[in-house]
Amino acid sequence: MTTFINPKTDFAFKKIFGSKKSKDILISFLNAILYEEKETILDVEIIDPYQAPRIKGMKDSYLDVKATIAGNKTVIIEMQVLNVLGFEKRVLYNAAKAFSIQLSVGEDYTLLNPVIALTITDFEMFPEQERIISRYRLKEKDDLTDYSDDIELVFVELPKFKRELDQLETLTDKWLYFLRSANKLQTAPPNLDEVPALHHAFEVAKQSKLSKKELELLEKREMFLHDNRNAILKARQDGRAEGHAEGRAEGEREKAIAIARSLLGLLDIETISQKTGIGIAEIQALL
Repeated sequence: MTTFINPKTDFAFKKIFGSKKSKDILISFLNAILYEEKETILDVEIIDPYQAPRIKGMKDSYLDVKATIAGNKTVIIEMQVLNVLGFEKRVLYNAAKAFSIQLSVGEDYTLLNPVIALTITDFEMFPEQERIISRYRLKEKDDLTDYSDDIELVFVELPKFKRELDQLETLTDKWLYFLRSANKLQTAPPNLDEVPALHHAFEVAKQSKLSKKELELLEKREMFLHDNRNAILKARQDGRAEGHAEGRAEGEREKAIAIARSLLGLLDIETISQKTGIGIAEIQALL
């Protein structure tokens, strides 16, 4: 039976959406996510996703896919599986850098073109919100008037997408389902396969079409993600255990203080200290 690579790993995502032979896939996906399924993007130019710094000492950035679309806009796309510390700042950093590196020294600012940073996460970035796709731009704080739409941040939170195969209604639904579930399928479902770009995406995602080197890279990447998930889980468990231990210690201390208070006036301070473990100075303060 056919098996498909997991689009949620950065290697597989770049393989499916970032190839110059797969422009139709990227166009359909971006129109669905960014433009409510309108055919706004008719062509894309896929470019090197590496953002080299212009200033010595500045941090390098690697994106999964980078493309120029309608209106000379640049779209940078990142698939993120792990919720690592500082990730939200990295998204902003990458968007700002993609905007700024368009100019060479001495060029006019009017030459700057808009940048859209599309971030797809396999975790909830905004748990207080129910929406799956969120969009952010620079706005005035009180009346929310736009300052500029030159930098736009778009987030897709896959865990919030709950629809099953027979509930898919829109092209956006189908792309989200593909991202979330493709690696769990044995064949391309008919209601997805009937969309030409999705049919192509399933063809590219066939594990049998990967070279030996690509399979090794994919396996290493999935192993890396698996190990890091376990490391994060262990850190959380250790933190909870430490918190429970601290809580128990604090509870015992409060209990000892309460006993010490009840013994004031009945026993001398030295005896109360011996019985409760509370220091003499602290018992004197209770008086």
